[in-house]
Amino acid sequence: MTDMIAVAYRDEATAKQVLTELRSLNTEHSLHLADALLVVRDEEGKVTIDSGTDAVVSGAAEGALWGGLIGLLLLQPLLGAAIGAAAGGITAVVSKDDDDETSFITQLGHRLEPGSAAVIALVIAATEDKALPRIAHFGGDVLHTSLSAADELRLRTTLSPQPATVSEPSA
Repeated sequence: MTDMIAVAYRDEATAKQVLTELRSLNTEHSLHLADALLVVRDEEGKVTIDSGTDAVVSGAAEGALWGGLIGLLLLQPLLGAAIGAAAGGITAVVSKDDDDETSFITQLGHRLEPGSAAVIALVIAATEDKALPRIAHFGGDVLHTSLSAADELRLRTTLSPQPATVSEPSA
């Protein structure tokens, strides 16, 4: 099951660092991400969504790969790659503007303070004891999750700053 987790950060730089860390965890197989993106609300209140990849380019590349493979089977690899690239690019353009998803993400973005940012991740699986400590020090405020109540509470507790321990002076 895929869970959506949206966490707000004070500034775009911190959110970008978290996104980089999540992608590293994904590469290391401590976290399996379906997708992750950055939502920024600038000082004027404008919300922008940055997936970090160009859907049209990646769709075209994937289409070219599949088209080339199919073209090899039909002994026309260049024609297959060209058709596949065009089809992949068109599919990406059409699917890029999924209105419901974009609207929901934009609504989350409007909940951010001006000048702040959020990371929205679709997590398929995670090794919590490896992933959570790597993102805990960034802090963050949980905006939304599809986690169970217990798992969401554990995430909120992990990301919230821990109170400083004050030792009492001895008499």
